[in-house]
Amino acid sequence: MKNDVVVELKDIRKEFPGVVALDRVNMKIKAGRVHALVGENGAGKSTLMKILSGSYGQYEGQIILDGEVTFFRSEKDALNKGIAIVSQELNYAPELTITEHVFLGREITDRFGFLRKKEMIRKTKEFLSYMNLDYDPETPMKKLSVAQRQMIEILKAISRNGRIIIMDEPTSALTSVETEIFFDKVKQLKENGIAFVFITHRLEEVFAIGDDYTVLRDGHHVGSGLISEVTMDDLITKMVGRDIEDIYPPLPGHKQDIVLECRNLYSEGVFSDISFYVREGEILGFAGMMGAGRSEIARAVFGMDKLDKGTILINNKEHKIKSIQDAMKLGMAMVMEDRAAYGFVGVRSIRDNVVLPNSNLYIKNGFIQKKKVADDVNKLIERLSIKAPGMETLVGTLSGGNQQKVVLGKWLVRNPKILILDEPTRGIDVGAKQEIYQLIIQLAKSGMAILLISSEMSEVISMSHRIMVIADGRVAGELKKEEATQDKIMRMIMEEGAKNA
Repeated sequence: MKNDVVVELKDIRKEFPGVVALDRVNMKIKAGRVHALVGENGAGKSTLMKILSGSYGQYEGQIILDGEVTFFRSEKDALNKGIAIVSQELNYAPELTITEHVFLGREITDRFGFLRKKEMIRKTKEFLSYMNLDYDPETPMKKLSVAQRQMIEILKAISRNGRIIIMDEPTSALTSVETEIFFDKVKQLKENGIAFVFITHRLEEVFAIGDDYTVLRDGHHVGSGLISEVTMDDLITKMVGRDIEDIYPPLPGHKQDIVLECRNLYSEGVFSDISFYVREGEILGFAGMMGAGRSEIARAVFGMDKLDKGTILINNKEHKIKSIQDAMKLGMAMVMEDRAAYGFVGVRSIRDNVVLPNSNLYIKNGFIQKKKVADDVNKLIERLSIKAPGMETLVGTLSGGNQQKVVLGKWLVRNPKILILDEPTRGIDVGAKQEIYQLIIQLAKSGMAILLISSEMSEVISMSHRIMVIADGRVAGELKKEEATQDKIMRMIMEEGAKNA
């Protein structure tokens, strides 16, 4: 029945060589509810869920399923008992149809071993109908969006009698619209008694979809309760062990000299009449909704996207920026929104990721200056507190926060005068965010002019000297830090939208 405890994790303890990953952790998951599991990277969330889903068999404590102590020998064993994981990185064969993906490994056959394809399609249609999904069961998986593939993964779990679905960062690659649709489907399934465990770094989503919460910190159970009885600040304090006020560092002063000025920038069908400036040591925030044009403006200034009209001045001198190379020569750097696609090469080392975009700094007479590379990279690792065994560590093996530090580091070796940061803390935990904030403050203190784009209202308000509000590809207004509030920003966005309606 709804609200009944379906599974209880009791006094779970897990050790790896030299490390206690979980220490007497407790958690109760109820039918028809979304249980948010939150904590910083390394808090033990994934380890706990791997125990619940049968990936880890060696542990202390108990899993109590439907009132009985249970032990899962494997993921398949857990899946057969109704526990499934929808991971951040979905594994699927692009050429398979939805039906083939859903029944992969458990195909329906007749007594002669031939596939009963029509039967599988019929059952897939039933599952799609149950989830109110209007998809053709014979559509290849490669033709689905990320959000649609997430829904098919949930459908696959339900088709195996999944009653407890673990969702690990399911919205990390979704747009705001896709996330809303995804959440609507989860809410529908809740009504049918399915229990969800929701792991995310986006705390605003915890409050949008969650019913219950459990916080882990350094492998310990810090607290559990109802989402309705806590605030975001409460959760952050539990996660990091300090008050929210300590997360954002105080802003330094800045000079009055304008380093970057943009006048009447225009890109057909994307943005128009965009004017702003950034001073030496100043952090200018870009606030707005997803799709407002903030990233597109930044990309155009950096030479990535076409700019149809407008003037860009650096240190009061007009420049034509037609490529990234032009921008880099003028002392600009940009950390992209999608760091995995544009920021780093996961299968290469920290050293290689720093050298790749900066080969002109390290190649002399056709040879790489290995000592200079080693000196610079090791200094970066120390300066940015990158948690890695050394510069040969593959970037893909690092946490999100440390990956972001590498992305920043590869630009810092160029000592840029202007730094554009597009969603610099997306997908990283609160502790790593604080480290990134401290780094941004250090860069501003050094005189760098910084343009900060963020979809987190508290972040853009707390980390900016001034805030430009962008809506529908236009400037909706400007606010000084001391006068900026979420309500004012949202009002500006809505008013600009009404003008263009």
